[in-house]
Amino acid sequence: MSKSILICDDEPLIRASLKSMLVDLGFDEILECGDGKKAVELALASFPDMAILDVSMPVMDGITAATEIRKKLKIPIMLLTSVCDSATVKRASASGIAAFLTKPLRQQDLFPAIEIALHHAEEVEELKEKIYDLRELIENRKIIEKAKGLIMEKNRTSESEAYRIMQKSAMDKRKSLLQIANMILKEI
Repeated sequence: MSKSILICDDEPLIRASLKSMLVDLGFDEILECGDGKKAVELALASFPDMAILDVSMPVMDGITAATEIRKKLKIPIMLLTSVCDSATVKRASASGIAAFLTKPLRQQDLFPAIEIALHHAEEVEELKEKIYDLRELIENRKIIEKAKGLIMEKNRTSESEAYRIMQKSAMDKRKSLLQIANMILKEI
């Protein structure tokens, strides 16, 4: 699987060093630029798997750029900085930064940070999918319960009997229980 990354630092030597480390770590496509505004444009045009942005850059700082990128792309973004004060850490945390890397950057620090950031991003996406599925399940259950209530009221039957009526109808018509429930609710 090819991996792409966006790196943004206003110092060409740091970008070159970082690019070399990333090539060694197996990144196939390395996009690079020197200011935050260009980083946002490049990210939104290229959809990289992740980004590493310097905190202090001209035109737009790395935290602002990260915030703008994360509005559209849910990729892990790591910040690169030589100075790490509490206000910067708070701002970075609020913008959804995956990790903080300090200069001078060492390859042995880069690899675990990248792996952990990618893994956490994957976990978050899986959790979002599970939440979506659970919400859908709850909404479906509400529809089925409402239809079951109508059958109970109309036929003066128990809850279990109403459910069996819906199940039998679903099997006979080769429809899902949800489809049967929607049909019942449309008849009102």
